[in-house]
Amino acid sequence: MKSLKNPSGISNIISITLVLIVLGTLALILSSAQTISNHLKENVEVSLTLKSDSDSLGIQQLVNQIKKADYAKHVNYISKEQAAINLQKDLGENFVDFLGYNPLKPSIVITFKSNYTEKLLLKNIIHSISSNNLIEDVQYQESMINELNENLKMISIVLLSFTLLLIIVAIGLINNTIRIALYSQRQIIRSMLLVGARKSFIRKPFLIDSLKNGLIGGVTSIIILLSCIYFAEQRISDLKNLIDSNTIIQISALLLGIGIILSVACTMIALARHLKYRTNLL
Repeated sequence: MKSLKNPSGISNIISITLVLIVLGTLALILSSAQTISNHLKENVEVSLTLKSDSDSLGIQQLVNQIKKADYAKHVNYISKEQAAINLQKDLGENFVDFLGYNPLKPSIVITFKSNYTEKLLLKNIIHSISSNNLIEDVQYQESMINELNENLKMISIVLLSFTLLLIIVAIGLINNTIRIALYSQRQIIRSMLLVGARKSFIRKPFLIDSLKNGLIGGVTSIIILLSCIYFAEQRISDLKNLIDSNTIIQISALLLGIGIILSVACTMIALARHLKYRTNLL
């Protein structure tokens, strides 16, 4: 069965590797885009202005209630005194001494978890919070949140569409490379069909080779991507915050699986075409 070894294995491995590198890079971009998206969403603040006569016990209960809620990412209570200090720093002068009193009101600033920033869901949560009798007003940049969600949704659609297109192109490229390689083996296939060899017997060495090629291509693409990530992180330290180890492991496993599946699937398709022909047409 050594005569059935694919002489174009190196070209197959190179094709698979190149395709997987591009797919892996795109997967990293998608993952980073999601991380950036979550970071932006979780930094949008909602300010709850409390009534001036709110008692400290009621405020503390409200703060604890919000902190325990599933939607809360971070909750910060700002007292009248702290609000005055913050504003004094911004203005550069003591306005309390000038006015003779502190006109500011206590407030609670909330940032939401990214999966709770969808327009309708966020509105429902804010409506529920504002029903508390301690709250006088709710302030947040609704238009900015809506625009942020729409823009991120559009970017995701574009990236996913490009990914789908790339996968189709990748399948075509790998399939053509394998078909050309198998075409050079058509006489061997013909000879084996003439002597009565079973199709499963003929397929076996080709499938083993394709499995090896897919595995080698997958491992090679992972090594190249990891090397690129390492060198990129050495020069751009912020990349470490965008790409975590779990993401790298998941993408590596995905590339390995795609490499093997594409290689074996394309080989089976190409073999099926050769094996279904009459022997005088091979």
